Amino acid sequence: MPFKTRLLPALCVALLTVVNSSMPAGAWQVQTRSKLNPQIEKIVGEISAENIEAIVRKLVSFGTRHTFSNQEDPVRGIGAARRWIHEEFERYSRESGGRLQVVDDEFIQEPSRRVPQPVKVVNVVATLPGSQPESAERFYVVSGHYDSICSPFSDTTCDAPGASDDASGTAAVMEMARVMSKYRFDATIVFMAVAGEEQGLLGSTHWAEEARKANRNIGAMFTNDIIGNTIGGNGVRDNARVRLFSEGVPSNETAREAQLRQSVGGENDSPSRQLARYIREVGERYLNNFDVTLVFRRDRFGRGGDHIPFVQRGYPAVRFTEPNEDFTRQHQRIREENGIKYGDVVEMVDFGYIAQVARVNAAAMASLALAPSAPAGVGFKTARQQYDTVIAWKPNPEPDVAGYRILWRETWQPFWQSSVEVANVTEHTLKGLSKDDYFFAVQSVDKDGNTSVPVFVNTSLGQGQPPRPNQQ
Repeated sequence: MPFKTRLLPALCVALLTVVNSSMPAGAWQVQTRSKLNPQIEKIVGEISAENIEAIVRKLVSFGTRHTFSNQEDPVRGIGAARRWIHEEFERYSRESGGRLQVVDDEFIQEPSRRVPQPVKVVNVVATLPGSQPESAERFYVVSGHYDSICSPFSDTTCDAPGASDDASGTAAVMEMARVMSKYRFDATIVFMAVAGEEQGLLGSTHWAEEARKANRNIGAMFTNDIIGNTIGGNGVRDNARVRLFSEGVPSNETAREAQLRQSVGGENDSPSRQLARYIREVGERYLNNFDVTLVFRRDRFGRGGDHIPFVQRGYPAVRFTEPNEDFTRQHQRIREENGIKYGDVVEMVDFGYIAQVARVNAAAMASLALAPSAPAGVGFKTARQQYDTVIAWKPNPEPDVAGYRILWRETWQPFWQSSVEVANVTEHTLKGLSKDDYFFAVQSVDKDGNTSVPVFVNTSLGQGQPPRPNQQ
C-alpha cells in the first residue's frame, strides 16, 4: 500500500514516534493519513462519464484521424477533428470566464521513417495559467493523442475510429480541461491533444523540444493512451485499476549521474518514478475501490508513447494505459475474420472506466498545481558514516510554504513506508536511521496540506561527487 500521511497540527517540529520491529531502536515511524482537499474532491466529482462518451463518439464520427488524412474536409479526417477539438476548448474557456488560452501548435514534419512526405502536424493546446505569481512559470502537462490509424499504416483513407487508441485519452484530457478551468491553481496546467503519435510521437516531440529550448519548467507530464477498454484480448475483465508506467533510470542520465547512482543506489528512484508513486498515493486517496498499478518500466514491452520525448529531455513523465489490452482492436482495419471482430470501435469502450482514469489524472494534476515546488538543493549533510541521518535542503521561496515532509523506506521496498513532517526549516536529523539501510526523499508542504513530488536524496551537500569506491 502507498504511504498514508496527514499534516501534523501547526507543522510543529515535534514528532510522533512509533517503534516498528523492522526498524532500528529509536527510529522514527509515522504512518498518518493525508487529508482530502475540498477543491480536489469537487473536481473529481464533476468529471462526467456522459461528457466523455459524447467526446469519444464525436471523435469517432470523423471516420479517420490519420495524420495524412484530409485536413480541409469539413466532416471527415484529422483536420475536421482538430477544428472541433479547438472549438470545444474555446467553449470551455468561455464557460470559465476566458481562463483557458487555446492555441494550435502547428509545424511541418519533414520526411522520416514513417513520414513519406512533408505533412502539417497540429497540437491543440489549452493552457490554464497559474494564479500565484511565484508559481505561474511552473507547468504541469497532460495529453492524449487525437490521431488514429488502421492497417496497413499507409492507408490514409480507411475508417480508423481509434475509439480507445486514442479518443479515450483525448476525451479524458478534454473533460479535465472543462472541469478544471473553473478553478484556480498556483501553477500552470497545460491540456494537450497531440497529433502524429502513430507516425513516431511527432506532436509531443515537437512540443517537448520547444519547451526545452525555452527552458520551460515542467514539473510533470502525464499522457493517457489506450484507456478505454476493460475487457482484454485474454478475456479478462478489469475496470477497477489502471496501469501507470514510469522509467527507473532517467533517459537523460549523464555519466556523472550514473556513477553516483552506481555508488549510492537509486535505480528505482528517477523523477518519473517519484511522480508515479505520488500519483498512486493521491489517486487512491480520492478514488475508493480503484487502484493505480505501477509498472516499473518506461512503457509496455518494446513500445512507446507521448511521455517519452519528455523524459528524454529531462522532464518527469508517465503513461496511463488500461490493464488488459486487446490487440485485435489496435491499429486494425474494421473487419471480421474466422469469427473474430477486428477494429478499434466505439462499441467496445467503457466510458465509466475512462472517467475513473480521468479522475485519477485530475486529482494528481490538481494536487501538483496547488502544491509548492519541490525542494531544491536536497542532500545528506555529510558523506561520513553515521548512526543517524541528517538531511538538508534550500528554503522554498514560495509564499505559502509551511514546512517539509521527509519520507523513507527500506532499500528493498517499492513504496515509501514512513514519513515525518517538520516546520519551515532547512535541515532535519533522523535519529537511528542509517543511510546504508534506507532511501530518503523530501517534499514541500503548503499551509493547506498540499505536497510536492518527493525529491530523492542521493548526494552529500557541498561534495557533489559520489563517495570514493575504496572508502571504508
